[in-house]
Amino acid sequence: MSALDFLRDTSGPSVAVELAADHVSAASVETRAGAPVVSVHATEPLPAGALVPSLTSPNVLNRSIVMTALQRVLERTGNPRRIGLVVPDPVAKVSLVRFEHVPARAADLDQLVRWQVRKAAPFPIEDAQVSHQPGFKAPDGQEFVVSLAKRSVIEEYENLCADAGAHAGIVDLATFNVINAALAEMSSEQPPAGHAAVEQDWLLVNIAADYASIAIMRGTNLIFFRNRATDSEGTLFDVVHQAAMYYEDRLQGAGFARAFLTGSAAAQARQSADIDDLRRNLQDRLQKPIEAVDASRAANLTDRITVSPTLLDTLAPLVGLLLRGRAAA
Repeated sequence: MSALDFLRDTSGPSVAVELAADHVSAASVETRAGAPVVSVHATEPLPAGALVPSLTSPNVLNRSIVMTALQRVLERTGNPRRIGLVVPDPVAKVSLVRFEHVPARAADLDQLVRWQVRKAAPFPIEDAQVSHQPGFKAPDGQEFVVSLAKRSVIEEYENLCADAGAHAGIVDLATFNVINAALAEMSSEQPPAGHAAVEQDWLLVNIAADYASIAIMRGTNLIFFRNRATDSEGTLFDVVHQAAMYYEDRLQGAGFARAFLTGSAAAQARQSADIDDLRRNLQDRLQKPIEAVDASRAANLTDRITVSPTLLDTLAPLVGLLLRGRAAA
């Protein structure tokens, strides 16, 4: 599993698949006239309990139901043999670690990262799949975005795809790829709007069926990340408010140039929380308009695709994975 890879220029797959608690989705992006275009997409709902994201426990609880949904979306996207796979945020623990001195050898850096995060792992580090990506470079050291997951959990997702005939060459977290989509969207804008993707701070709140994640970005670098289960105590706005306070007090935050709330169109129908109130409260707190991540600005949609807020929410992590490498170009 990779960490935030929007800075890596890679020739990735043309089809991305997301396995989430409430749906399986897929999309294909191709290049037309030099621009990325979403050529086809598919979504199949999942019943509650078929797939339950967890850091430590088995995730795929009804394999036949999930497999059927996966096979349907793969068939509708051309039965690809190689895919990028988006998995739910709760399957990994995300940490930001900083080193004053970074080892020159990759093997030494890997060992140092694993040693740093081993105490936070809820299982033996030998059972972990650990990945890291360089992040913000501070005066007192280099920061790394580290993702730690239980190897057997990631293999559940990979094996499911393999049994459906698709090799998951890339496995990455949902919110990381919504960030990629937002970066790709901002990089397509004309200054000054797109300038936030280059060096200013911005906020993303990504809401899923069973969790929400809060990410604070400094340009293209992640400087804060928190994942929260839907059934946690307190409101999501309270958590975002706490994150904003931490940003101002501890991260020398001077204010957000942009603020995004995504996933909310589908979440409105699934959760009892009033998303409109959340949006209003965020706007009052941040004194910024709250935007949606619009994947269609990063990759055009063909004429036969009907655009809706729910579709844009579904496409965001898929397009973000497929455009990784282009987002920071």
